Amino acid sequence: MSRTVEDRPLGGSDAESAAAEATAAESGARPALEVRLRANLVTDAPVPTLLPVLLRHAPAGDRHTVSIELPVPGPGGPGEARPAWAFPRALLEAGLRAPTEQGDVRIWPCGRVQVVLELHAEQGVLLLQLDSAPLVRFLRRTYA
Repeated sequence: MSRTVEDRPLGGSDAESAAAEATAAESGARPALEVRLRANLVTDAPVPTLLPVLLRHAPAGDRHTVSIELPVPGPGGPGEARPAWAFPRALLEAGLRAPTEQGDVRIWPCGRVQVVLELHAEQGVLLLQLDSAPLVRFLRRTYA
């Protein structure tokens, strides 16, 4: 069971969220936390490109890991899994304050209110710029 939290309201039902949380509580498992955000895809194009991304924390798995998933098909087409990167939650937290990296993920602050995620894959490098506030809220909820 996953719980999805939108950073901007999309009209989701509180009753649905409460039912999902009640089901998870009955089973003794904590539901996964999912947050949908909009990231600025950093390119040399004159017009900014907004890209929806999904941040996920599944405490039933490795509670110290978060992941980011892109809403586009994988390189093999629509049937293939979406591109995703999993990395330590502490990496995201540290990247809000200072440049940090591990494996295919690099994170650094960009000014006072934004952060840049540099994600490496076989196909190339993806640069995403996100507001820091929703990331801080996401991290706080992963510790709750």
